[in-house]
This record gives sequence, C-alpha cells and structure tokens, in this order.
Amino acid sequence: MVQYRPHVAVVDDDAAVRRALVRLLRTSSFDPVGYGSAAEFLDALGARLPDCLVVDLQMPGMTGLELQQHLAKVGIKIPTIVITAHDGIGTRERCRSAGASAYLLKPFQDATLIAAINSATGREQRK
Repeated sequence: MVQYRPHVAVVDDDAAVRRALVRLLRTSSFDPVGYGSAAEFLDALGARLPDCLVVDLQMPGMTGLELQQHLAKVGIKIPTIVITAHDGIGTRERCRSAGASAYLLKPFQDATLIAAINSATGREQRK
C-alpha cells in the first residue's frame, strides 16, 4: 500500500533555507516543492493546489502575510504556516487573523515544523 504524501509548498526567498526545508520535508514523508517568491508560487498554483503552505514572512515583492491575504481574497484556502526571523509587534496576531495555522520563529526545531504541518493538514488524526 502506498502511503499518501501531503503536498507542501515552501515559499522562501532565501535559497539555502528553501532547499533545507524541502530536503527536511522530503525525508519526512511529504511531497514538497520550493518557490523563491510569492509570485513564483502563484504562477504555479494552477498546476496543483498544495495541502499546506510554508511561507516566509519577510520577502521582497509580496510578503508572506500579503500572500495569505491575496489567497483569502481570491477564495483559495490553504492551511498556512508562517515562518520568520523577524517577529514584530502584532505580527503573529495579523498572520493568525489572516488564517495562518501556525507562526514559527526561526530558527525552529525540525520536529516543530513537522508537527505544525501535520496539525494543519489533519495528518496527525489519519495515522
């Protein structure tokens, strides 16, 4: 029997972070795809809607919060985990209000991200 591997989109402008997250998720039984910007992710959305979105908050062009807001505006609901190294006052609350399932501060433990994705996708209940 083939185990279902949730499709996770990783959007981060830092190529090293993006590669590391994709590698971690691949070895943790997910089907990850990395994108260097919100625009690149949006361009690819027609091909396949992810089960979960892991997005960096601070990116040039469209931020992670702006991406969340855009998706909500156009009626696309994707469980979203926001990751950031820059925790500003009220940022967590704004991301949660925009629909984020989790808000993680970098650096975070691998297990914390995996648990957040499992929770966001309901995977923990399916085991």
